[in-house]
Amino acid sequence: MSPDVHDPETRSYNMSRILGKDTKPELLVRKYLHSKGLRFRLYDSKLPGKPDIVLLKYHAVVQVQGCFWHKHEGCKYFVIPKTRTEWWLEKINRTVQRDKDNKIKMDLLGWKTLVIWECELKKDKKESTLKKLYEDIICQK
Repeated sequence: MSPDVHDPETRSYNMSRILGKDTKPELLVRKYLHSKGLRFRLYDSKLPGKPDIVLLKYHAVVQVQGCFWHKHEGCKYFVIPKTRTEWWLEKINRTVQRDKDNKIKMDLLGWKTLVIWECELKKDKKESTLKKLYEDIICQK
């Protein structure tokens, strides 16, 4: 195992800054959907995986996923860490499996699951991504 480039205190601080809720990409998606007149709930614990955005009227959920944490294959933002590689791969693969399991459960409950990747919200893709998301939500009702 390669040594970490940070001391334990710095690494702990860096990791503590990573948010699980209300991330910038999530806020961007929520602001857009709200501006289009869509109303939603957040993190509904009654649904599998506590989806980021729950649109009851459309029986749809939106998951805003970070490219690193959810293993966005082929994305430049998903880079396997060079230190503690095995540990990170196990952690990330568990997250990917949990995402798949939750999607299956949502499908069985009759919910449509839409996934937005963090990289799709970068400046050059943001507008088209959000427009497509909106259309996917309202057209599937």
